[in-house]
Amino acid sequence: MPRGVAAACRKVIRMTQQFTLHVDDMVAAAEREIENLPVAEAIRLHAAGGATFVDIRDIRELDRDGRVPGAFHCPRGMLEFWVDPKSKYFKPVFGGEGKFVFFCAAGSRSALATQTVQRMGLKPVAHIAGGFGAWKAAGGPITSPDAKG
Repeated sequence: MPRGVAAACRKVIRMTQQFTLHVDDMVAAAEREIENLPVAEAIRLHAAGGATFVDIRDIRELDRDGRVPGAFHCPRGMLEFWVDPKSKYFKPVFGGEGKFVFFCAAGSRSALATQTVQRMGLKPVAHIAGGFGAWKAAGGPITSPDAKG
């Protein structure tokens, strides 16, 4: 990294905005409201079938890092629209039976997403604590980044 860029990155950013709620607080609150599925349990549930795994990572993350076999990809930005049966963007996968297990790269986005869909009325729902990173580290099945689907 060029010297000037590195120095600029170290500068403290002064904010005129006064935030009263921070993302870490939001994630912690979500985790108190939802089921946090330990990765080992998520891997067992995946192997047993019957649950719908929902990957909310950005498509670039899937292409770079790989995928959980059989997981439905729902970009986080479309989640509420795809879940809501009254939305013109509704996806029938969310009208199915069984548990919906959400995950992202590390678990923060999926905690917030799971809280949101639970509040919308989708159930039963859970998220994988630690996300795809924990899944991969625990030896959960993945398809290689170059394999689609």
